[in-house]
Amino acid sequence: MTTPRRALVTGAGVRVGRAIALALGNAGYDVALHYHHSADAAEAAAGEIQALGRQAHALAADLRVPDACAQLVRAAETRLGGLELLVVNAAEFVRTPYDRVDEASWNSAIELNLSSALWLSKAATSALRAAHGAIIFVTCSSASVPFRNYLPYVVAKGGLQQLMKTLALELAPQVRVNAVAPGTVLPPEDMTPEHTQRLVRGVPLARVGSAQDVADAVVYLASAKYVTGEEIRVDGGRALARIERFE
Repeated sequence: MTTPRRALVTGAGVRVGRAIALALGNAGYDVALHYHHSADAAEAAAGEIQALGRQAHALAADLRVPDACAQLVRAAETRLGGLELLVVNAAEFVRTPYDRVDEASWNSAIELNLSSALWLSKAATSALRAAHGAIIFVTCSSASVPFRNYLPYVVAKGGLQQLMKTLALELAPQVRVNAVAPGTVLPPEDMTPEHTQRLVRGVPLARVGSAQDVADAVVYLASAKYVTGEEIRVDGGRALARIERFE
């Protein structure tokens, strides 16, 4: 019998997190699916993974609270019997123009999009070292090329990118730490078709990315034994389109 592989995915009830959890289940992982508000969705996704013959558990936590991050990791380890992979995906994407940035909007973005990644990683370090496991952060293309009007979010994702690189050094050689940076993937539900088409015009692959595109990159990094400290851009080549080309 093969040794089980066990993963904790945060923000796993909906959208990209759900796709990541299901992809890992299909890749042979038992999965702990974290959620905050999306209980029904997380339970449904767990049921789909269980239908594959894998363990799956939906676990609630408010990741803005450091102690809750530690409790979530402990619960995942207990339910799964160990941990080989931590995927930090939970985030908020809130439009906050510079003139509207205040203490509350800043703290909210930093606590969830950046600080929680550190507290989760610290809580999981012992288990991951023992398993020679991995951490994968879901960052954003804005960590390298900032978006206007999303200052707290962009700064938090930039910090997350640097946290990934720093932890890759701190936790080597036992634990690999990498990131996936989505670009134009799953636009917000309130985005108009016209706005979406304007975005697509800047993407060399001429389409919006899917949650599955991000999940595929996560599954690759989970098994890439000689890769650490790297961020894979899943943006259809949009970053390249920003580079002036001479024809």
